[in-house]
Amino acid sequence: MADAVYTHGHHESVLRSHRWRTAANSAAYLLGELRPGLDVLDVGCGPGTITADLAALVAPDGHVTAVDAAGDVLEQARATVRERGLDNARFAVADVHALDFPDDSFDVVHAHQVLQHVGEPVRALREMRRVCRPGGVVAARDSDYAAFTWFPEVPALDAWQELYQRVARANGGEPNAGRRLLSWARATGFTDVTATAATWCYAAPDERAWWSGLWADRTTASVYAKLAVDGGHATEEELAAIAEGWREWGRQDDGWFLVPHGEVLCRVR
Repeated sequence: MADAVYTHGHHESVLRSHRWRTAANSAAYLLGELRPGLDVLDVGCGPGTITADLAALVAPDGHVTAVDAAGDVLEQARATVRERGLDNARFAVADVHALDFPDDSFDVVHAHQVLQHVGEPVRALREMRRVCRPGGVVAARDSDYAAFTWFPEVPALDAWQELYQRVARANGGEPNAGRRLLSWARATGFTDVTATAATWCYAAPDERAWWSGLWADRTTASVYAKLAVDGGHATEEELAAIAEGWREWGRQDDGWFLVPHGEVLCRVR
């Protein structure tokens, strides 16, 4: 089932989240592997904020090739790299299940929040391994929705989590990918895998406002909202109630939200 639907789409509320991501807050487990001169493939680059950080870390002699299944978002990635004054990144539309690159093309192959959205994650990892040179690393990081936790216990957020699980799976994805990365890496044939975990935590007033606001908007206005309604998973009224639950949580002075991620560094032999 390689043709899974990307549950989030690229509504502004989604990109609001993606543009916040950096190599430091989203790929810290990989940074020790990077140095000037390496060639990197960034799979599922989105608006390119992580891509730009990776390009800066391997400059001046290294290069980053950034790919995404959605051609329109690549324009934003190109703009992000230009704004940083970087000239060592190139971009292309690509399907991670069938990458259009020769074997052994890159020293590092990286994917952030990608494998949870693809139909065949092991097949995707095999492709990532194929284009990685011996001695290089394949790196993947994914969140784990069932392990998200928050306080106070707003009932609408329980409804949101249950709904998200159903919609994501109906689209062919695996929303709890974080806990499965090690097993997928082993199924791919990797024998040297370092598995770790890391979190995002939103608790400061500005963090709560940002996180609750983007999820409230995503719940009613994004591709995810359309898929939820068109797939018979929720009504527009139910989505509006969940969105208000997000805003309610965001108004709580003691609000706290944890997003856990699984991570794997797979060495290519």
